[in-house]
Order: sequence, then structure tokens, then C-alpha cells
Amino acid sequence: MPIKAVYLTSDAYSVCMAHALTTEKEEIMGLLIGEISEERTCHISALIILRRSDKRADRVEISPEQLSDASNKADSLSNQLQRPMRIVGWYHSHPHITVWPSHIDVQTQSDYQLMDESFVGLIFSVFNYDKVAKSSRVQLCCFQSVSSGYGTDSYQRVEIPLFIEPVDRMNIPCLKSLIELPVILGHEENDQYAKAKADCGTDLSSAIHNASVYTGNTVHILEGLVGPLMQWLEDRLKNNERHLMALREEKEQLSNDLKHLTILTSPSKSTVV
Repeated sequence: MPIKAVYLTSDAYSVCMAHALTTEKEEIMGLLIGEISEERTCHISALIILRRSDKRADRVEISPEQLSDASNKADSLSNQLQRPMRIVGWYHSHPHITVWPSHIDVQTQSDYQLMDESFVGLIFSVFNYDKVAKSSRVQLCCFQSVSSGYGTDSYQRVEIPLFIEPVDRMNIPCLKSLIELPVILGHEENDQYAKAKADCGTDLSSAIHNASVYTGNTVHILEGLVGPLMQWLEDRLKNNERHLMALREEKEQLSNDLKHLTILTSPSKSTVV
């Protein structure tokens, strides 16, 4: 039985979207953490960004080791929040193509549902240019797989209603995931560069080309992600400091009002003759 609806917090949505927009050449992926209610609704409030060992334009894979590590992180988050958090789904991007899952996505989703029938999938379609509106368009879909009845390997998608829940501020798990994003991308580039160096051997021209590509990709991470992220964190810090100052002033004013009220309501001392 498919999940009835999925509720994704706006801070988790923002981190997923930031991850999806880091590259328009390959698909990215991650795991979703949340809760499943008794009414079979899924509530997603955190995520784990996965490190890709193999960058491909049209394929993403999650290794058993990554699933095990993500499960441990979900258990740790449950202890922190004192709520039964667990892995409830996965997400990946579709740069320059439709938001709808491919037959490989549907098959992959069905494999995950063999382990957990409540598992859901999110797809972020990014870098699609709308010629009519003359602007880039971002789309998001949520789906599960159901058997089409034509064999054990034949599945079709079923769309799940998805709702974005607004939150006042970004929670700590989402903030940590956002900060880890450039680190993970940097590790991916290091892995690819090390592999390229090993493959080219003593070929000088190939070595120069690989070094140039690695430098360009690293600069792209710094300019396109680290710089804006640092600016956002600095702005967030300033806003928090202003908010803290306002709260302190409000606390002082309330304390003064309480003292004044106490004086007015205290019984007056009478002189006994």
C-alpha cells in the first residue's frame, strides 16, 4: 500500500535543492530521514548527503555501506531529538531532463521498497530552460513503485502527494548537512583526480589536462558554493545577534514591569498603636 502523503520541511527542501544545483553534468543523491505516522504519512525533516564514488550523467547508486552508515546516523539523530527517526527515502537530481523517474529509477525504488514498503523517492529536475517564460525551471516529484502485474521485474511509478512545510529556522541536522556539502564535493573531486592521474600514467599532456580540470572544478566549488555559503552563515549570525539583543531588551523590560507590579500589589505596612 503506497504512502498517502509526504511532508517535507522547507529547510530540508532547501538543502536538497542546494545539493541538486551544485552540478548540471551529473546526477546527485542523498538519503532522507524522518518519521512514518500511523496514518501512513511520511514526515521528512533531515537528510544525509551521499558521496559519489562514480560520477555518471544518468545514474546514481547507493552502496550497502552507505545505507548502513546512514542508518547509524538516523539512530544517533533519534537519540538527540528523542523521536523515532529513521531513513524514509532517497532523493536524486535530473539535470536538463524531465522530473519523472526513468525505468531504472522505478526499478531502483522497487528494490528499496522490498526492504521497507514505506520508502519514498524524490526527484529534483534542475537546469531546465523554459523557452516560453525565458527562465530556468525547477520541478520536484515524489513517487513509489508498484507492480504492473506483468512480471516480477515490471513496475510502474505512482505519484505521492508532496507538501512543503514552512519552518521558522533551519534545524541543526539540516545546517550540518549544508555545511558538509562543499566538503563532500571536494572529496569527490580528489577521488576523481587521483583516479585520472593513475590512469594517465606518465603522459605529460594528460597530466596537465587533468590538473587543469581538477583546478577548475575546485574553483567552481569555492566560487559557486563555499563563498555564498559563508556569506549566508555570516548574515545568519548577524540576524541571530540582533534577535538575541532584542530578546535581552525585552527580558529587561519585562523584569522591570514585574518589579513595578510587585510593588503596587504588595500589602502596605500598617502601624499598630
